[in-house]
Amino acid sequence: MTTQNTDNSLIINFNLAGVILSYVFLGLSLWINTDVSLSTKGFWGLAVVMLTMSLVNFVKYKFDARIASERLSQLELAKNEKLLSEFVDRP
Repeated sequence: MTTQNTDNSLIINFNLAGVILSYVFLGLSLWINTDVSLSTKGFWGLAVVMLTMSLVNFVKYKFDARIASERLSQLELAKNEKLLSEFVDRP
């Protein structure tokens, strides 16, 4: 199960880098261009789209990682419960 956690953390970090890169692009376009031309508007639109996609993926993988950890804890709890009941029922 460690490999899936590593895969999720890699994807989460990649999406976090995408969010940071989008903010950098937005800040750079605001700092460099004082007059708003059509190309600047397109650049801002692209940055907003990239930011939205990265945030959606970021939330999805964080949610998936949390669900996976909850399932693992439920399985461990059920396993421990079964072991305890078998130990108590033993004559």
